[in-house]
Amino acid sequence: MIDLRTIDGIYFVGIGGIGMSALALYYEQEGFLTGGYDRSESSITRSLAEKGCLITYEDSLKELPPLFGDIKFRERVIVVYTPAIPPTNKILSYFRGNRYRIYKRSEILGEISATGDTVAIAGTHGKTTLSTMTAHLLKQSRVDCTAFLGGISKNYGSNLIPGQGRYIVMEADEYDRSFHRLSPLMAVVTSVDADHLDIYGDHQSMIKAYNVFCSKIRKGGTLIINYKIRDKIEIPGGVRGFSYGPEPEADYRYYGVRREGNMYYFTIQTPDIVLEDLEFPFPGIVNIENLTAAVALALNCGVSVDEIRPAVRGFQGVRRRFDVRLNLPGLAYIDDYAHHPEEIRACISNLREYFGGRKITGIFQPHLFSRTRDHADGFAAILDELDEVILLPVYPARELPIPGVDSEMIFSRMKLPEKKLLKPGDIPGILDPDSLDVLVTIGAGDIDRLVEPIEKKLIGSRKK
Repeated sequence: MIDLRTIDGIYFVGIGGIGMSALALYYEQEGFLTGGYDRSESSITRSLAEKGCLITYEDSLKELPPLFGDIKFRERVIVVYTPAIPPTNKILSYFRGNRYRIYKRSEILGEISATGDTVAIAGTHGKTTLSTMTAHLLKQSRVDCTAFLGGISKNYGSNLIPGQGRYIVMEADEYDRSFHRLSPLMAVVTSVDADHLDIYGDHQSMIKAYNVFCSKIRKGGTLIINYKIRDKIEIPGGVRGFSYGPEPEADYRYYGVRREGNMYYFTIQTPDIVLEDLEFPFPGIVNIENLTAAVALALNCGVSVDEIRPAVRGFQGVRRRFDVRLNLPGLAYIDDYAHHPEEIRACISNLREYFGGRKITGIFQPHLFSRTRDHADGFAAILDELDEVILLPVYPARELPIPGVDSEMIFSRMKLPEKKLLKPGDIPGILDPDSLDVLVTIGAGDIDRLVEPIEKKLIGSRKK
């Protein structure tokens, strides 16, 4: 365990990341001086700065606050970083060269995980939505929780939800095998589709890593898995295992889904009780599946049926997860974080179910050169299911370019006639609101910077 009793400050290299910012906010609220570097300003970093975090956007040692930059204070601080930070980063190199205590973000989450009863959400898709749902169900009950989320909860306006209960809700990130540092009491695995093959090499190695994660569940704990992957995930000895889904054999089963206006009604059958006619305002059948897993966790944490019902009805969603930004007659705009072919498939399925036969225009920004290389055929096939597509250049994130890998790999494989390959700067100027019906922006890179300009233009077109 890291002894924080002699620590005055914590510095975050990459503080603007959604996971890092939650940690920074957590430790700021715990009374530590927090600081950090990120390459660009964002709404997240501005919010942290308003709360007292010392943030710089220049990779320069002269920008370091005295507590962090003066080597004589190095025993009074710790440094946290993510694998997304390149080895050429001057600030991180300074800390390494001067033997500061440096930890990966996953190590710090592991430390926090060990302090309470962690509820960990794993899976290649759906982690953030399911984590946020689970945290919401616990917060709206007498059980309570603290939650570290991978997105901004609309109910709480934050990716950190502080609480006093024994439970800690957090996402179990498979990248870089980070989730192996957790020691949860309860866990969910939503899916194990091939991803991060730059780390794992092949799909089977990735699945093995998920089973290693499941082996970290404490004896007497609980593992809940999507029924569709029951043959891929092993239930460890001494752990209770359950499944969820629409299948009649699932332990936690949803059925009888109907939609009236913007509200969904359905029933969840559990091993012990039946929750009839739940009311749920968040769009998409896939999110009813996510909610079923969240309800299973909540019930196992001791939340009552009487507490679950109003919490389900009041769930508002997560920013950038099927985030309905605008829904006017004849013009709708949705923003979504999907960055894997199966996530995009789920997004498009939600769009078709929610908006019926309306014309859907998608703007997609591929995320990572390695993922583009590994899934170019899959991206092309699923994007062909839209009515019109605008494809943006690959967002590199932590990666250097791979020769021959770019958005053209996807574009050339697409059969859809209505497609364009454009730069982010061309958007939103090229958009014609009069020719749009349903617009969706898709991607995990900096495509989120287009959301407000697009929304502003679409709203402005209706005020003319």
